[in-house]
Amino acid sequence: MDRAKERMFHPLATPDNPFAQRLLNALQEARTKIEALELIRSEPLAIVGMACRFPGNVLDPEGFWRILSQGTDAITEVPKDRWDIDAFYDSDPDAPGKMCTPYGGFLPNVDGFDAPFFGISRREAIGMDPQQRLLLEVCWEAIENAGLAPVGLRGTSAGVFMGIGTFDYAALRYAQQDYEGIDPYFATGGVLSVAAGRLSYVLGLTGPSMAVDTACSSSLVAVHLACQSLRSRECDMALAGGV
Repeated sequence: MDRAKERMFHPLATPDNPFAQRLLNALQEARTKIEALELIRSEPLAIVGMACRFPGNVLDPEGFWRILSQGTDAITEVPKDRWDIDAFYDSDPDAPGKMCTPYGGFLPNVDGFDAPFFGISRREAIGMDPQQRLLLEVCWEAIENAGLAPVGLRGTSAGVFMGIGTFDYAALRYAQQDYEGIDPYFATGGVLSVAAGRLSYVLGLTGPSMAVDTACSSSLVAVHLACQSLRSRECDMALAGGV
């Protein structure tokens, strides 16, 4: 009786035991699944398209590489059409309500946007944070840079992961206290979460869609989340970046 119990609880002691063979098969199957999961966690991913906007009149990745390789300084004085620097600049860093430098990194033509191209009315475009406009333009370019037709992605499970953290445009509109200017687009134009959702909506994407705000690391975290989503098969393509 004791030997029978020993065989019951120690099936591997008898390799020719059918129960032992089933257990070995189950262990092998579990090992195969674990190895597959480990492989997925480090599965290589392909970057198939890129697009960007940077100070120094950089409008594409080639231009970005050019200023990097040449060591170009893209910092300039505040453009005259942005704000009156004389009204806000003071060399004294302790001066209240003033900025102590007249320099910064500025994108060109941030006030230009082809709203009809994206099916957006002029009224809605006025209410949109320029960051949302930039994301639409640059993501469209990134898809084309990948050799894909943006309209061909409609209905696919592509995901959107965008780093965005500042809300200067919304703050400016609130400060103006233009109550008559509040319309249905006031909120959607300034809320950060809409930046990602608008991309998914315009392109017709059905995958994960999220705006990420972790301060200066927002873009990097967005790319990290996109990689995780791809490897876990939540989406089969992802738009990842920041603004």
